[in-house]
Amino acid sequence: MIRIAAILAVLAALIPVSPAAAQARLDLVQLPAGFKIELYVRVPGARSMAVADSLGVVFVGTRSDSVYAVIDGDRDGRAERVDRVLEGLKVANGIDWKDGWLYVAEQHRVVRFAAPDLKTLARAEPEILFEGLPDNPWHGWRYARFGPDGKFYIAVGSPCNVCRVKGLEGTIIRMVRQGGKPEIFASGVRNSVGFDFQLGTGELYFTDNGADMMGDDSPPDELNHAPRKGLWFGFPYYGGGGDRTPDFQGREVPRPAVFPVVDFNAHVASLGINFYRGAMFPPAYKGDAFVAEHGSWNRTIPDGYRVMRVRFDRRTKKALGKEIFADGWLQEGISWGRPVDVKELGDGSLLISDDRLGALYRITYSGP
Repeated sequence: MIRIAAILAVLAALIPVSPAAAQARLDLVQLPAGFKIELYVRVPGARSMAVADSLGVVFVGTRSDSVYAVIDGDRDGRAERVDRVLEGLKVANGIDWKDGWLYVAEQHRVVRFAAPDLKTLARAEPEILFEGLPDNPWHGWRYARFGPDGKFYIAVGSPCNVCRVKGLEGTIIRMVRQGGKPEIFASGVRNSVGFDFQLGTGELYFTDNGADMMGDDSPPDELNHAPRKGLWFGFPYYGGGGDRTPDFQGREVPRPAVFPVVDFNAHVASLGINFYRGAMFPPAYKGDAFVAEHGSWNRTIPDGYRVMRVRFDRRTKKALGKEIFADGWLQEGISWGRPVDVKELGDGSLLISDDRLGALYRITYSGP
């Protein structure tokens, strides 16, 4: 029955959905009082986002060859149009915009394009910054973001479910914006597809997807804290949290592992994370993190397909726990949408990308 439901969900995702129908589905999404979710714009295969607020643009990466620009020139919270600004790339998932440049972490390399405005970007040629990323399609969709140190951070997934890794596999790397050989910032990472830097400390927090085929409730997905370079997060000896992988169960762990600060449910596919910095939401939300759960495939009863809130202590900056923030993309065991990334617009509203429906949603707060 679960297999039939999954097939129906995939078929439903392939049928074009009008904006009105998409908004009707969004009426199913439950939020705390005072919050509202609306369709912002349709973008084919919408995945990672990069906000270029000074341009009135949100760049949207995909797992195809294309990057899109969502344009809100008058900044009224309503997208005016969507342009495909880059094509011919190899898995254009990892993107960020910084100081007039659009950076793209492809499956096999890192490039950037001059983008002080969209007209310049339309004529820009790629400048190759690094060509040595592991060119493997398994977990080959990168996530990328600039850190407060001005360096470009890139998540490099492990090319397997559970296996020994080598080189840059299973890491988060960073490099200077002009390019060159990257350094490994964190290792022992199975497949991170989301990270952000904490408000106040500037320290890295990243999600990581637990191993498959270890049962419905094992291992947990993770939210990890990497306050400094050189920490090891346990993969492949640990599949998620403290759960040992069957493949490495009897082997001695080579070094102390750093365990997650928050465990998410098993197989929910925790992806994009964003620390809230804005002023639109109530003050209690500032400094907390929103995490997109893409949803499970390797589970008897589906789970995920929502956005979580991770609370942080205002004084110590430590994680206190998690709670559901936006829920409803899963109805009676069948999902109609899959949240991927979370980013914040200049007005403090949140954007959520959805690669199943091919859409961006905007969450606002108006009281009480």
